[in-house]
Amino acid sequence: MATKIIILLGPTGVGKTALGVALARYLNSPVINCDSRQIYKELNIGVARPSPEELAAVTHYFIGSHSIHQIYSAGDYEREAWDLVMKLAPAHEYLLMVGGSGLYIDAFCEGMDDLPDPDPQLREQLNNTLLEPGGIEQLRAQLKLLDSLAYARTDLSNSRRIIRALEVCLLTGRPYSSFLNNTPKKRPFEIEKIKLERPRGELYERIDKRVDCMMEQGLLDEARRLYPYKELPALRTVGYRELFDHFEGKYSLEQAVSLIRRNTRRYAKRQMTYWRDIPKTEDHPLLRRVPFP
Repeated sequence: MATKIIILLGPTGVGKTALGVALARYLNSPVINCDSRQIYKELNIGVARPSPEELAAVTHYFIGSHSIHQIYSAGDYEREAWDLVMKLAPAHEYLLMVGGSGLYIDAFCEGMDDLPDPDPQLREQLNNTLLEPGGIEQLRAQLKLLDSLAYARTDLSNSRRIIRALEVCLLTGRPYSSFLNNTPKKRPFEIEKIKLERPRGELYERIDKRVDCMMEQGLLDEARRLYPYKELPALRTVGYRELFDHFEGKYSLEQAVSLIRRNTRRYAKRQMTYWRDIPKTEDHPLLRRVPFP
């Protein structure tokens, strides 16, 4: 029987990790992570990496597998994840992927066209815009004008991603989003997506509690250790960025934690928007066998 790939996706804080472990055990599958931050070995508390108990319960791939000092893209993930799947498939009826990074999931499912090489002069010009008053708002508005789909799908708090999308639009005259699934690749296995959802109020309450738990677990110390590398792309991430600003005196610790809660909720909202066209799957047969906690 051909291997079937199941992708468990949904917004941050919805409960993907715990359900993923339970599903993996039921399906006799490893967990293949498709979260773009949990791949980094230096990041732990701030990216809600699975607990030691969860990691021990089933085999996990792409958890702490790369370094923040390594440039890593969705295209890299596409190639490495498919190499892994092709190795694992002969021994598994099912393979389970779990994560919330839409671009990584799209790259895996549909492939990516080759993006143009960066243009240093254009990138410098776009970066200089960030230094102007309201600079990131200018870049957001430009992206919305040039590529409304990329605007809806991009983390608008991540200036690096906004700039890369604009760079591609301006260099090619094509929307950045057209490179992501313009020519979907034919995949050798059936792929099914299961979308997890919760009522928005419940999800936001879970997010707030998780942020408080992260702080209790030592997120402040983790961020302090990572502060020397704050300019690396991997660390332009909710949870770290706000604490870096606290270290620089921009916010009190209480304000920084409040911003982490707010920005995480906003990120979850963007994820839900990104996957709004995927049908609700709360009645999926697998979720009847392995209940959503």
